Amino acid sequence: MLVIGLKMDVVDCYRVLGLRSGASFSDIKASYRKLAQQYHPDINPNDNKAKEKFIALTEAYKFLLKVAAPTATPSSSPHPTQTSIPTKPTPKTTTQKVPPKPPQPQEQTQPKPPNTQEIERRLKWKTYEQLQGFIRERRFPQAIALAEALAERLPKDPEVKQWQAISYQVWGRALIDEKQWLKARIYLKKALKTDPNNKSLFYEVQRDFQKLEQIF
Repeated sequence: MLVIGLKMDVVDCYRVLGLRSGASFSDIKASYRKLAQQYHPDINPNDNKAKEKFIALTEAYKFLLKVAAPTATPSSSPHPTQTSIPTKPTPKTTTQKVPPKPPQPQEQTQPKPPNTQEIERRLKWKTYEQLQGFIRERRFPQAIALAEALAERLPKDPEVKQWQAISYQVWGRALIDEKQWLKARIYLKKALKTDPNNKSLFYEVQRDFQKLEQIF
């Protein structure tokens, strides 16, 4: 993966984006959009190599924005005393003079700012990997604490809500096996409340409630 720092090599950034050194700014943007879509974590959710490639592409693109973005040409003349280009003189036979057109402001091309949501996206998927590890290791209280912290940071993210609800549900099911039935019922209800529109989760929780009813 490309390392961003004081020792950044511009040639490496072009190489990560599949471009020759000195490629135009439009080529840089086009290549980044194509490769970022190919290696995006949402498209490759379980592919760590694709995720690392996506991060490297983004960091290389951000760096090249600073060094390769086009700058606007000033509309005014660099020398204040220099006159503009002379126009063709009006024929002597005409008496009406046509006023010159006012200078048009030159459109400036501003470089596209870096994606400010990239840091949050990387944090989200890093947390997801850690959450999966906690659940595999049956460290359910740690998984719930991690999911709740992420939900507090990203309260409008539906995937984060889903992960939080699943953490409640698997912990509730484990509590049934541990014969902590009242506590299990609490976490199963929290799972439904957290992600009420998740049909798959709803059926799983209903199955757990039926198991509790058989016990009682």
